[in-house]
Amino acid sequence: MDLYVDPVCPFAWLAFRWLLDEVEPQRELDLHVRLMSLAVLNEGREGHTPEADKGDDSAWRPVRVGHALAEQRGEQVIRDFVRAFGTRFHDRELRGRDRVLREVLSELDAEDLYAAADSDERDDTVRRVHAEGMEPVGNDVGTPVLHVDGVAFFGPVLGAVPRGQDALDMFDGAVRLARFPAFYELKRSRSQGISFG
Repeated sequence: MDLYVDPVCPFAWLAFRWLLDEVEPQRELDLHVRLMSLAVLNEGREGHTPEADKGDDSAWRPVRVGHALAEQRGEQVIRDFVRAFGTRFHDRELRGRDRVLREVLSELDAEDLYAAADSDERDDTVRRVHAEGMEPVGNDVGTPVLHVDGVAFFGPVLGAVPRGQDALDMFDGAVRLARFPAFYELKRSRSQGISFG
């Protein structure tokens, strides 16, 4: 199972917490967290400010640093990176992505990788991993993307983290849907705000 997330996406953060905090401790999962990129996803999309125009708040910066960390320490560190970033940016609502990034690198004792945020050295890797996540679901979706037993889908898009049995029931349902080759989409309009509590 592969969960593709961009650290700046609140829906990716909620899916991350659902799977890692609520489901993984109670299910035997071979779960890998991978980085997709909202910067890549939104390139050329109408209504989106180009990431290059966002300076220190560019969505390129966190995923570049995440890939640099993974190069240095292995894939498992992506979990730590996403958790540290999401806790600050989403749960604590700390603003200024650059500030968040610096604090995360300090927590992970990886300040030496700060320069990776503004280097395009890993952009081919960012694009390749992003494409691996998106290819099976198409480009008209967002983040998160979940791959289960060779089937991929966008979401689930959550407004809050399901807890306990609700989290497990939702996971079991998602896996069952994913196993049906003709399953494409479930959707309804968002009627409530996001809760990170």
